[in-house]
Amino acid sequence: MNNQWRRLNGEPISDIISETETIILRELAEGNRIKICIGTDSQWHAALVEFATAIVFLREKRGGFLLVRKEVLSYKGGLKQRMLDEVSRSIEIAYQLCPMLERYDIPMEVHADINQDPHFMSNVALKEAMGYILGMGFQFKAKPDAFASSSCANKVVQ
Repeated sequence: MNNQWRRLNGEPISDIISETETIILRELAEGNRIKICIGTDSQWHAALVEFATAIVFLREKRGGFLLVRKEVLSYKGGLKQRMLDEVSRSIEIAYQLCPMLERYDIPMEVHADINQDPHFMSNVALKEAMGYILGMGFQFKAKPDAFASSSCANKVVQ
């Protein structure tokens, strides 16, 4: 897959910004209160790394659904760099959606697939990732609370 947003059923999305706005307007018209959570996960495959980013739409007390983007790249960075690249991909789409979410007063969180427990290898990037996300003005979540990255995006790269 080549960096195109799609629904979980594989249907492509031509413009993620307008699609997100359509979804928000539909959900608000149906009386749903929603929150958006964005997260990215990655997986090594030989010399390639597969990144998946998920935009999760949570309906208060009514479940949720997601849109995903998958990229496969030749990659030479180490674990810490890969964790920060995941965060960068999440921030990229969060930044694009931010003006619209502010207009409709939709809360957003950016989730990092990084463990808070120092016994886990991904913890090596925790401080930088947290600083990056918070520094951009977004709400930060890490494992075990980072379901957009560690559960939703993770399903796409496995």
